[in-house]
Amino acid sequence: MSSFVVSRVAAALLLSARWDPVVVAGEAVPGGYASVARTHGVPPDILYAVALSESGTVVDALHTRRPWPWTLNVEGTGHFYASRQAAHRALQGFLAEGRRSIDVGLMQVSWRWHRDQLGDPWKALDPDHNLRVGARILATCYRERRDRWDAVGCYHAPNNPTTASRYQRTVEAHWRRIVRRG
Repeated sequence: MSSFVVSRVAAALLLSARWDPVVVAGEAVPGGYASVARTHGVPPDILYAVALSESGTVVDALHTRRPWPWTLNVEGTGHFYASRQAAHRALQGFLAEGRRSIDVGLMQVSWRWHRDQLGDPWKALDPDHNLRVGARILATCYRERRDRWDAVGCYHAPNNPTTASRYQRTVEAHWRRIVRRG
């Protein structure tokens, strides 16, 4: 087994231990997601489905899919790193090159549009902080749109209805799997 896969398994176990699954309204959602969702007034299952859509990757030999906290999407290309330190070095490198179209962390929060909320690159890659920032963005969309699926589309593409609709379908597919597990 490669060291990258071993790192993924170890990180998945660490995150699972910290964010044990809980049942929320009949649906299995990791506890950390449920807690953050409640704090920001968004449905936990939707928040988790967004995270799966944004940074989900297979983390073990059983093909378990989890949001990956050390993910960067740079100008449309996804990069998954084995550690926060590795992702941080890469993010600093991309920023030093002048790249700004970078989505960061579990919730793939846009560096270009939400840098003020993300803080510095190290903080942006903190899973708890990144999740809270993403939840705040989703909550803002909820207040504006008053519909769970419109809010999901707004999270990804607030000014592009076609892209927002395509994204809604992706998140809904993850959401349906979450509901079936619960």
